[in-house]
Amino acid sequence: MSTLPAAPHELTLTEAAALIRGRRLSPVEYLRAFRDRAAALEPRLNAFVRPLWDEAEAAARAAEAEIARSGPRSPLHGLPVGLKDIIDLAGHPTTCHSRILLDNLKREDAAVVARLRAAGAVFPGKLATHEFALGGPTFDLPFPPARNPWNPAHHPGGSSSGSGAAVAARMLPAALGSDTGGSVRNPATQCGIVGMKPTYGLVSRRGVFPLSFTLDHVGPMTRTVADNALLLNAMAGHDPLDPGSVERPAEDYTRDLDRGLRGLSIGFVRHFHETDTPATADVAAALEEAARLLAREGAAVRDIALPRLGDFAAVNRVILTSEAAAVHEPWLRARPGDYAPVTLRRLLPGMFVSGVDYVQAQRRRRELVAAVEAAFREVDLLLCASSMDPPSRLDDPAETERTYPRQARTPFNVTGHPAVSVMCGLSAAAALPIGMQLVGPYWSEALLYRAAAAYERAAGWAERRPPL
Repeated sequence: MSTLPAAPHELTLTEAAALIRGRRLSPVEYLRAFRDRAAALEPRLNAFVRPLWDEAEAAARAAEAEIARSGPRSPLHGLPVGLKDIIDLAGHPTTCHSRILLDNLKREDAAVVARLRAAGAVFPGKLATHEFALGGPTFDLPFPPARNPWNPAHHPGGSSSGSGAAVAARMLPAALGSDTGGSVRNPATQCGIVGMKPTYGLVSRRGVFPLSFTLDHVGPMTRTVADNALLLNAMAGHDPLDPGSVERPAEDYTRDLDRGLRGLSIGFVRHFHETDTPATADVAAALEEAARLLAREGAAVRDIALPRLGDFAAVNRVILTSEAAAVHEPWLRARPGDYAPVTLRRLLPGMFVSGVDYVQAQRRRRELVAAVEAAFREVDLLLCASSMDPPSRLDDPAETERTYPRQARTPFNVTGHPAVSVMCGLSAAAALPIGMQLVGPYWSEALLYRAAAAYERAAGWAERRPPL
């Protein structure tokens, strides 16, 4: 191979794929750049619970040889992708960041890992999460909580916390997370990267430890919109063994990235952050500027109303806690002391949700879906807040507990619509990331990426990086 480009860990997936295809970059050299970066930063960030660099390098070496023989299988051939440690990787434990599953060795890949492996991706490690994607951040677990690369005193969002931290810190170019109440979009927001929660049923959840059967999604986390679309191309697909999976024609989610915003109408769900759960002044100002920029780039932006944020949150809470309790009931009865106290505190209420409450929540859910569907008869996309506050300090659990539910991600787990989080600002006091969401109709991921890419180009936030 020819000379390695400068600072290869700064290359995005899209850039690295082009260089590898042109025989100007070795997958092994690309991986080693991230390994070196992780060696320098990981002691400060705790993003990995199980580094697998040697295994990944062997896979990258095999990929390099195959590419030399017959060309790349896909743009992801030889490229590294991290895995949240609730996602099965054959030959390794899926611990869910819990002492309950420390020896939970898996023999098969999760369906989404199998799809990425078939595309040629390599897997350098399992990444930190909250216990069972619910309990955290906390220090009383087998692994420490991940930290925010923008300021390691602050948390990186959850529960896909290690995924967000590793990608933002350039320790990995991409990672997978899961999203039940916002757990891809929260760390994407707090770490200043891109996180997509796809339409419910687009990406298989088989082999991903469940939190809530009817709310769980798996999504890609990357530094740029183009990389996110590239990863979703390989992840999406019907899985007959996942009862929530939907059979859809294959799509190229990168196809419209350069089309811009002209002709699109965007509804600004202003009441989410102005009256339902008032955001900080920094967040509100960043959202206003984002709306103005989208309009300047050619979109028709107008206010639009959905049901109150509290209605979505209440439905999510009843469904999530009751379904999570169903998953955990045997351990809650036999091993309650093996959970972190915060996890136990969040799981136990589900044991007391009545069947009547669960059914009524599902009935209200259908009404909320209908309301969002009605909005999409008026506009092409929605714009709204993600978090109402910048990330709190890890040593201030009371502030984390206060701010964690102050968000607008939950509605689209309840309804199953696709939503992408992109960076739209920095807080004035602490220079911590602020994010916004774009939300689309079912199966509109390519349209969302089109709008997000146009915003990314115009705003320039993707060029900003943590001061590490």
